Amino acid sequence: MSDSRSGYAIRADLLGMAIGIVESKVSRQFDNECLKPEGQRTPVLPYTTDDVITTADKLYNFVQSK
Repeated sequence: MSDSRSGYAIRADLLGMAIGIVESKVSRQFDNECLKPEGQRTPVLPYTTDDVITTADKLYNFVQSK
């Protein structure tokens, strides 16, 4: 049985997955900074659209490879 979804739907799903991956990464970084002693913490930068697109590209390339 084949999946007849369009390329747009697949890419939209990959973007959603990429957002989840990047959000999780930033959240872990924030949590790790909170565990450090006061005065040793560094700010955690928010993720950008470029971060999401880069991650989505990696996922898309994985899907395309055989």
